[in-house]
Amino acid sequence: MPVVAGLAVAVLFTGGCSGTQGTSLSGDPSESSTAASESPSPSPTPSLTPPYPTGASGCHDNKGWTAQESSDWVELVVNTPKENYEDDTVKVVSQPGYNGPLCREITVQIEFWKLVYGVADGDRGDRLSDGTRPVYYFDIRRVKRVELRTDASSERKIALPKSLYASDRSPCEGALLSITVGKPLTNKELPEEIEVGGDESRWDSAPVDFRSKRVADYELSQPSAPRVCSPDGKPTADPADVPTPGSQPTDLYPTELYPTPETSFDIDDVLRSPTP
Repeated sequence: MPVVAGLAVAVLFTGGCSGTQGTSLSGDPSESSTAASESPSPSPTPSLTPPYPTGASGCHDNKGWTAQESSDWVELVVNTPKENYEDDTVKVVSQPGYNGPLCREITVQIEFWKLVYGVADGDRGDRLSDGTRPVYYFDIRRVKRVELRTDASSERKIALPKSLYASDRSPCEGALLSITVGKPLTNKELPEEIEVGGDESRWDSAPVDFRSKRVADYELSQPSAPRVCSPDGKPTADPADVPTPGSQPTDLYPTELYPTPETSFDIDDVLRSPTP
């Protein structure tokens, strides 16, 4: 199996109100004096300039934006499934002033990739008993692509491929979502290496090194047990019976595993052309 070695956090503005609290002063006034109290004037609330303010036309002028400026905006406006609290979808958010809307639409590619992992030839399952990390390969194929022309004037949702994100998918399979500005990703822009075993919390995703600056955001759903996979990406054992690399007391390696070929890094050997 030819293989390769191995979403955006929206910025939330918090407006703070500042004020003063009255201080009570006491004394011994004369019989003819009158005690009086006065509430202090509240300090003015500082105004926050929205990141993409709208002009008289009701949109934010993005004429002449660089690719980096477009990418920064796309990262802000598109929420990956882990960032979307409502449901398991990719969501284009719409918050006037916060993200525009823009005066000119931007082309965005939402692409879903299937990753199939396998332990490299020559690695036996018993290697894991001493905590030694295995070497993995993965095959990457495009499962779904959605092209958007968006200015954030309205919200949109893109459903996830059900089979790719099924709860009962093979322990050798993973899913990768990429959000790209402009054209679809080419073979030369796909990652050659993906970290396995890192933290996949809501705000911390295992690193994926795309070879393109057009990728505004991504989200990785890792295979659940690549350690039990054969070289052709088929499970050969029950994951419950095979310890996770790094869980043994004698482990001398970090828990992060890199599916990198040991003998070859030729792109023609490790990269398979994705299917539409």
